[in-house]
Amino acid sequence: MLKSWKPEARRLVRIQMIALGAVALLWIPVVASAARETTDEPAEAKIGTAPVTLDGEFLFRVRGVPALPADERAYLISKRIAAVAADPSVAPDSLRIVESEGRSDLLAGDRHLATIVDADADLEDVKRPTLAAANLHRIHAAIAAYRRDRSEELLRGAVIRSVAALAALLIGVLLVVFLWRRARLWLEHRIERRLEAIKFQSLELVQAERIRGTLHGALGGLATVLAVGLGLTCASYVLAQFPWTRGTGRALVRASMTPLAGLGSGFVTSLPDLIFLAVLIVVTRYVLGLLLLFFGAVDGGRVKLGKFDREWAWPTYRIVRLLIFALVAAVAYPSIPGSSSEAFRGISIFLGVVFSLGASGVVGNVIAGYSMIYRRTFKVGDRVKIGDVVGDVTEMRLQVTHLRSPKNEEVIVPNSQILDKEVVNYSVYAREGQLILHATVGIGYETPWRQVEALLLRAAERTEGLLREPSPFVLERGLGDFAVTYEINAYCGDARAMARTYAALYRNILDIFNEYGVQIMTPAYEGDPERPKVVAKEHWFEAPARRDSEQADPARPEGPAPQS
Repeated sequence: MLKSWKPEARRLVRIQMIALGAVALLWIPVVASAARETTDEPAEAKIGTAPVTLDGEFLFRVRGVPALPADERAYLISKRIAAVAADPSVAPDSLRIVESEGRSDLLAGDRHLATIVDADADLEDVKRPTLAAANLHRIHAAIAAYRRDRSEELLRGAVIRSVAALAALLIGVLLVVFLWRRARLWLEHRIERRLEAIKFQSLELVQAERIRGTLHGALGGLATVLAVGLGLTCASYVLAQFPWTRGTGRALVRASMTPLAGLGSGFVTSLPDLIFLAVLIVVTRYVLGLLLLFFGAVDGGRVKLGKFDREWAWPTYRIVRLLIFALVAAVAYPSIPGSSSEAFRGISIFLGVVFSLGASGVVGNVIAGYSMIYRRTFKVGDRVKIGDVVGDVTEMRLQVTHLRSPKNEEVIVPNSQILDKEVVNYSVYAREGQLILHATVGIGYETPWRQVEALLLRAAERTEGLLREPSPFVLERGLGDFAVTYEINAYCGDARAMARTYAALYRNILDIFNEYGVQIMTPAYEGDPERPKVVAKEHWFEAPARRDSEQADPARPEGPAPQS
């Protein structure tokens, strides 16, 4: 079939085929938006309209009717114009307008191109003949450009420019790779020592590796962005060189630039809100700094607030800071970009529901922790009893309280459970020397109560750790079936030494009652023995026990003792 054509026509077809092959690979990344209107097209009106295009160039818009939608009508008109433009036998001068009642027909010789009706003219707010003449002029110019762009000379130049652009793209990508490698080498030589120093001083190898990975990832991301940008620029330029892909190239530019334009426009639109947020953040930091200085002075004793305890300073500061954050969030919320969108509101509601369902226990512990602080339940260093747990308070957190038991066991108690249990604080009155230690013994009725009281008071006097003032005292707790229950009470000033003091008191009670031959009836009584159940003094230090001169504490084993 090509042999029947003239040589000029055959050369023109060959050049067109070469041009199509040069850009064929660049069609792969093109999206379906290639057939849409270009960036210089006006926005669609509220009435359904569609653009008429030729080689991606916008000509005019047409509206639809119930029997023929706008998209289909525009497609048919574009197809007729393209067929006329591709037919060399149709001269551009043959374009004309045929007027009739209520319509203007655009013709190319005897071939119908489009029909302009009064509704189209009303859409453009002009008269129908004027609109028809303007559309015909655009069609004439588009057909002339269609044929000119497909000339042998222009296509040859387009191929040359496309090859040059591809070569420039290759050089640009190679340059980006070269710069990326040089940057990595510079990073390894100049910053590696600092990364090793961080790793050595902090003893965290993972931290140094993360810093290194982050820097390398940032360099790789920058190189990728540059390479993709060069590729998109080259693709849009090459596609714009050929009439068949000119519209596709413009669509590619629009698809890549629209997000950036949207970001820029959004930034400019949100700039007043961003400035307000920046000022709000600065003011908030200044206010928090002043509060930090004030409560620091209260904690240090430089500022006194009547009955406000110094221990309340930092908990109160945290509460005030939380309230300030809540107030700032309420003020800043309307100014946050995107806060009015449905997606942002949906995420906020979702996070609120998740927090309310999953953090109820945490919030309860936090509230309980603050409640204990302001109720002065205990403080760090106090010896307390919470439920069945006895220990020294080592740390008070918002959610849990840490105790150290007398056996050096760390006990962690949730604050919400502390509010539900009784708390005994031994240290409050021990600091004033008012903590009373007591021991109970059962003595038979045959022993005078005055003798028992004297023995118990003497045992208290011998016990180290018990105070002489206020004086110890004895109480008769009950008259049992076989014995009288006596209780020795003595004051102590060190709650943390309770275990040692109790042990010493019990030992002294045993010794003093053995010395005077008084039998302790506790815990049970079945009958009078032939002789009192006491230990004679000469048998107090039977092997392997040692005398007081040989060891300071006959009941304590050698080696380090646990905390009392």
